Amino acid sequence: MTKMDAATDQSPEQMHPMYPVGVKKQFDRIGRIRVLLVGRSNAGKTTLLQCVYSATKLPEVFNTNGERIDSMMVQGSLERGYHDIQNELIFRSSPGIIFHDSRGFEAGSEDEVMLVKNFIVECTTTMQAEKKIHAIWYCIPGTDEF
Repeated sequence: MTKMDAATDQSPEQMHPMYPVGVKKQFDRIGRIRVLLVGRSNAGKTTLLQCVYSATKLPEVFNTNGERIDSMMVQGSLERGYHDIQNELIFRSSPGIIFHDSRGFEAGSEDEVMLVKNFIVECTTTMQAEKKIHAIWYCIPGTDEF
């Protein structure tokens, strides 16, 4: 028999936040997880998301007012795409995860770096758990030489 914590009536294993009960409790508290995508233009950020989340369609895109906008703006192209980091990308196959796609980081792109930095500061200083960034994925293209 494991030692039970008298105050919570849970074993130490059950109280660990990474155990399934703890994970579900955190998801329930937060509501949705936010992931920020950063990397060079055409590094395959959207393609990666589609593969990881078995999505056959582009994500739905919402502006800061919660209004749906044209999802074609995240479609990969040979030209450098414009992405508003504030927009929320949500795949129907994974509605519990909100993605934020940054503009590409190119050599000398100080403006883009500042946009990302300001967004991270904004998200980390909010008191609302559902508005915080919970993960940052830095994408590196696998076909380029370094």
